Amino acid sequence: MMSNSVVKTHAQSGEKVFFVMGDRVERRARLEGTWLNVFDVSVPSGSRTPLHRHASPEVFRIIEGRLTIRRMTDNGLEEFEATAGDIVRIDADQAHGYSNPGPETAVFSAIVDNDMAEFFEATGSREPPKASPSADTLERVTAAANAHGITILAA
Repeated sequence: MMSNSVVKTHAQSGEKVFFVMGDRVERRARLEGTWLNVFDVSVPSGSRTPLHRHASPEVFRIIEGRLTIRRMTDNGLEEFEATAGDIVRIDADQAHGYSNPGPETAVFSAIVDNDMAEFFEATGSREPPKASPSADTLERVTAAANAHGITILAA
């Protein structure tokens, strides 16, 4: 019989909050003994994550706002809108990206693997960006992505 487990998280002093390419990324849980990590991601209006892929699957649950999700399928590039309550599955090695076309910040929970969690920690800054990412920032993020098994396909 499978037992139910409950993971309680307590408010942190901000030590688990990172800003990656303009998005606010906050660790909510790291499930010891598994590859599972749960992050809440806040995506400001107009922000986007470029098309990329990695070896692990991901699951997004939209909490607030709306996101335009792009992902590659057998039929080509699929684009759709996900809103609060929607759950989006990204398969392993599936090219994908997202953007927030709405006027309000969108928030989603993401279940990701350890490589993605380490990428957030290695790449993220403790302070929100004051401007759009510079060419140097994009180069640094791309190098960090490659080091963590993430291939950025289009910037």
